[in-house]
Amino acid sequence: MKLISQNLAHTIKRSSLLNSTAALTASLPNARNFSASSFSNSNIGKLAIEYPESVHVFHKNEPYSQTDLRFKNTSTLKVVGPLGELEMAILPFVKLQLTEQQKTQNADASSAQSSAESSPAAKSSKKSKSASSGSQMNQILVSVANTKLKQHRQMWGTTRALIKNMVTGVTEGYTSMLRMVGIGYRASLETVNGVKNLQLKLGYSHPVNIPIPDKLTVSVPFPTTIIVNGIDLQQVKLFAAKVREKKKPEPYNQKGIFVDEETIRKKEGKKK
Repeated sequence: MKLISQNLAHTIKRSSLLNSTAALTASLPNARNFSASSFSNSNIGKLAIEYPESVHVFHKNEPYSQTDLRFKNTSTLKVVGPLGELEMAILPFVKLQLTEQQKTQNADASSAQSSAESSPAAKSSKKSKSASSGSQMNQILVSVANTKLKQHRQMWGTTRALIKNMVTGVTEGYTSMLRMVGIGYRASLETVNGVKNLQLKLGYSHPVNIPIPDKLTVSVPFPTTIIVNGIDLQQVKLFAAKVREKKKPEPYNQKGIFVDEETIRKKEGKKK
């Protein structure tokens, strides 16, 4: 009983102290919040995305999906490149600015001024200018409506990173390599009912068949090596994760399916 009364007295004393502190803070003319730091812009979102002339970017004011209500108020960004095309949804508060750099090279003007630019210094400056003008690339600038809102700041950098991945995918593509470590582990490409499958032998009583998506290219150069190629980074890594899930690496014998440069620390078993 004595302990309960002490706790109650302590609670009352603490609440009165908090009330007095709040009243004192409210009475101050220049009272500040707990955190006085200002909102900072996204260090990733404010960077420009450069893409070559072989890539074409289209921003259409059409919903990303006509059937899914989640994308009702979104717009569609389409990126077309040498390897294919990709699309993604752009939220309404995300703003995109597409800028195209125009090369300033005129053959007639250069031929007319060839006599005046015969000196070595003029030639070197002309070469540097032509190299700089030839290296100019188109750009995409990403911004948001209100940088003070948390969701806007979050999607600022995320949208910029996704667009950058799309540009890289349609120009260079993505590759993921899987290594199979274990006795009897084998991989092969088989066709089951007209569908291409990646067949895995992982020590089970039956082989494991994984359908290969249409937009991905899977090759097996060696029985224990699988290479996945594609233009969509998410689809490439998702397929690699599905394959890895069939036999996750375990730390005692270090056997399983490893993705890219994945490693696992070896554990010691129980000693008798």
